[in-house]
Amino acid sequence: MERLAVSSSNIASIGYDSAFLTLEVEFNNGAIYQYYDVTEDVYTDLLNASSIGSYFSHNIRNAYPTQKI
Repeated sequence: MERLAVSSSNIASIGYDSAFLTLEVEFNNGAIYQYYDVTEDVYTDLLNASSIGSYFSHNIRNAYPTQKI
């Protein structure tokens, strides 16, 4: 999955697969996680958030099934 580099103290890049509703997040420590059943609206809101890390922590981290890849 192609990811976009983002400006965040904890997150390095973010990718999204609309066909599978999968959000992929690469953290600055190199860990990559996939979050499932994430709507495109949530992905768009994440990219447009004034603080990507804060939006992620409050709206995604514990809200969706996830897997470390």
